[in-house]
Amino acid sequence: MTATSLLTPQECAVLIVDAQAGLAFATGSADRQTVRGNLIALAQTAKAFDVPVVVSTSATKVYSGPLMPPLRVVLPDVVPIERRNMNLWEDEAARAAVVATGRRTLIVAGLLTEACVSFPVLSALAEGYAVRVVTDACGGLTPASHEAAIQRMVQAGAVPTSWLQLLLELQRDWTRHDTYEAARGIVVDHGGGYGIGLDYARDMIHP
Repeated sequence: MTATSLLTPQECAVLIVDAQAGLAFATGSADRQTVRGNLIALAQTAKAFDVPVVVSTSATKVYSGPLMPPLRVVLPDVVPIERRNMNLWEDEAARAAVVATGRRTLIVAGLLTEACVSFPVLSALAEGYAVRVVTDACGGLTPASHEAAIQRMVQAGAVPTSWLQLLLELQRDWTRHDTYEAARGIVVDHGGGYGIGLDYARDMIHP
């Protein structure tokens, strides 16, 4: 897959790294509630399009806490893989879970951008994986350090995206009825004015 290729659900896997409250407390690159909502929207998108999800956590008992509760609700069957390394790719169990999906295109998001997101992205790119980074579902310590980490990943070959662009890329055609209602619902819940507009349009068409 090239950087200009449009994704299909059948070729990608989602990797959510350290979406934990203790790390959200440290997030200063964007509004924490917005980042959390975008992570939820990403997880819901993966579920709606039957894209495999790998979740990893770190320091759950000593600092970071467990996977955020709303993500546990969206992904009840996904067991987070606890690790010690900052770089998920250097943890045997976590890397094996990614490899086991059989997908060579990774959609990556999480906390914090500077390390636990960027390190596995750089390592996966070095092994020939295609990587999209969901930049609005990542959080860094400061806007500057978050942006520097994003730029480093992009320079290494990662492609930046947003959760909404990903959802629309996977849906592509609103007449795809098997995923229409789920995709529409995610946009309504998390898509701001776009979601409000979809609700408004439905009310106007079916008063």
